[in-house]
Amino acid sequence: MGFQMTAIEVAGLGALNTDYLYRVERILDDGEAVVNETKLSPGGSAANTIYGLAKLGVNTGVMGVVGDDAEGKVSIQDFQTVGVDTSQIRVKPGARTGSVLCLSDRLGRRSLYVAPGANNLLTMDDLDLTYINRTGILHISSFADDRQFKVLLELMGRLDSSVKVSFAPGVLHSTKRLKALTPILARTYVLFINQNELRQLTGKDVIVGAENCLKQGCHIVAVTLGKGMRLELGKGVSHREVIAASYIRDADNEYAIEATSQTIISEADTTGAGDAFAAGFLYGLLQGKGLEECGRLGNIVAWFSISKIGTRESLPTLIELAKRYRELYNQEL
Repeated sequence: MGFQMTAIEVAGLGALNTDYLYRVERILDDGEAVVNETKLSPGGSAANTIYGLAKLGVNTGVMGVVGDDAEGKVSIQDFQTVGVDTSQIRVKPGARTGSVLCLSDRLGRRSLYVAPGANNLLTMDDLDLTYINRTGILHISSFADDRQFKVLLELMGRLDSSVKVSFAPGVLHSTKRLKALTPILARTYVLFINQNELRQLTGKDVIVGAENCLKQGCHIVAVTLGKGMRLELGKGVSHREVIAASYIRDADNEYAIEATSQTIISEADTTGAGDAFAAGFLYGLLQGKGLEECGRLGNIVAWFSISKIGTRESLPTLIELAKRYRELYNQEL
């Protein structure tokens, strides 16, 4: 093939941003508050997931656009430190790399302000279809602008059937109607979504909302539930109530991944927790694990990610993940 030494197992496509993170006393409507901690780090939803997978030793690549500024360089270098293939990142002359101002408070509330910058310049011509169609999983996340949403829709029609799509719509795409997302959902193998996004997308609660997404063509729906949520599962004799940190379902089964005391952190910076969950879950899928185990791995990686401010700093290595898994479940990974 001469194209690359080893096939890319997961390639990511989404906005590439610089995150400006401010840990504040409280989120304001109006007024003044103290900033307790600040951090600047490369971000973007699919980008964070790809970074997390690379840190676990998965062969990954990333696609997207940055500006020809210092932030763009840092973004590319950050991927390279964990071995992500950056050959598909396009640098747009004269453009500013996208940025996100993120405020998070002690209650875990967040407000995000997005300046898309170079991300708004991505077109179909920036994507190498040969490269994409040779990857095992294409992990996509949202763009702020409608033109890039149309690029994603067009891409769905040009993918080989061998490519599995995993999709994290995030807030930006969840506010679109279910119908608008149908072309992507119909092609989605795993949908990663949190409970608020799921409600926005479907207008339903966790369990019915997940069913609705399966009806659109998704094979697996993985819903993250933040600090834990009470779910009622099963009917009749098998009826039970659990406090779950995530809820996973496919056509045949549903799994509530229980929140353990070790996986709940109050006062945590939750920025990037969903991206980290996706990294752990996809790692499990690549290893041929069952959905329940994938959900557990997702929860553990998310737990690592929120133990420090910033989205990537505290993502685990495979050794750390395996150790934590052993501690919690008394099993080898």
